[in-house]
Amino acid sequence: MKKLLAIFLAVALSFSVTACSSTKEVATGEKEKIELNYWFAYGGPTEEANKGLVEKFNNSQDAIHVTATNQGSYSDVNSKVQASIAAGNSPDIFVGQNIMMETFAKEGMIESLTPFVKADSEEVKIEDFIPGLLGNSYVDDQMYGLPYLVSTPLLYVNKTMLDKAGIDVSQLETWEGFSQAARKLSKDGVKAVSMESDIWIYEAFIAQAGGSMVNKDGTQYTFNEKPGVEALDFMRDLVIDGAWKVPVGDNASDVAFQDFASQKSVFRFASTANLTQMIQAAEENGFELTALMLPKNVKQAVNTGGSNIVMMAGLDEEKKQAAWEFIKFMTGTEQNLYASKVTGYLPTRYSSIESDERQKLHAEQPMYKVAVDQLKYAEPRPMIPGYNEIEKKVYPQEVERLIIDHSIDTKQGLDRAVDRSNALLKNK
Repeated sequence: MKKLLAIFLAVALSFSVTACSSTKEVATGEKEKIELNYWFAYGGPTEEANKGLVEKFNNSQDAIHVTATNQGSYSDVNSKVQASIAAGNSPDIFVGQNIMMETFAKEGMIESLTPFVKADSEEVKIEDFIPGLLGNSYVDDQMYGLPYLVSTPLLYVNKTMLDKAGIDVSQLETWEGFSQAARKLSKDGVKAVSMESDIWIYEAFIAQAGGSMVNKDGTQYTFNEKPGVEALDFMRDLVIDGAWKVPVGDNASDVAFQDFASQKSVFRFASTANLTQMIQAAEENGFELTALMLPKNVKQAVNTGGSNIVMMAGLDEEKKQAAWEFIKFMTGTEQNLYASKVTGYLPTRYSSIESDERQKLHAEQPMYKVAVDQLKYAEPRPMIPGYNEIEKKVYPQEVERLIIDHSIDTKQGLDRAVDRSNALLKNK
């Protein structure tokens, strides 16, 4: 009797659980969705694009729900992701700034996407991605992210002021021609250039001079070598001659933008992602805007910027597959076209560039095409561990020192910057 009673209770309990489960499914009308948290950077059009795409993804299927959160700047995302691991509240997917990819990968923070790409090779064709944008996606031959919101610098020009001075845009194709034009334009309270001390632009100038920020092994900083000196002197000589203003402080970038918008400067080196903002500024202030490739020295070169979309390491298998579905969606051709149009970031795929929609945009607004044409000269940014400290502290501090004190030799100033940088590298 006791055995029969036990069997009866077990069967009854099983039936009860099944019934409750069935009742829950009937009541909700759907199975429980996999929940993913996605962290991205920056507001404005970038936030609009991210949230718009996430909403579209959530509405496109019933198995996965993604919650998107703006975490501030790239630096904010970098630090918050690192802190979230210790706190146990990490996102499942996030935008990984390209200079941080090696650090994230080697510290075991992000998942290699190589197995997912191989398993999904029919759907995710890596050869469709523009090669110059993939350099910051790989660490030790493993792909850790897919290019997402990616940019290069452009030279934005107040063509109205340029025409008034009788200078043709073709003169701006080389360092020498640009420098001559800058000196001619700098008068009556106008500076040719107003730009914060931006290491990203300096990286491009070094590449144009035939050098690099770090050696090939990524074990030592090399920007105090001849190309690095030439690149800094290209800017510094114009600073000394009163043709290049370098705003300093936390709002330096805003000051530089306002100088350009109010026609107190003629040129601005800034991201392709700023294109919509620059077009609006020109329309509001009544001048003609054009955008050009960066002036070249011994070669044409430009560094890519922006982010990859990455998967946090340590997810369970179900979440991994869900996160991969989301990454595929966010980097797909149609979504890439939408994000590029809304933000000004570059198309990352040949299929995006060759689409009728993109070709129509190029015809209507040729400045978008300049950014795409420049991609053939794109090079990856350094990913050496600790590079974000060089970008945020060492470089601006040492460059501002050289700008303030004209008696310091450029080579000596860069030697000091490289010594500080290599000391940080040894401590990593």
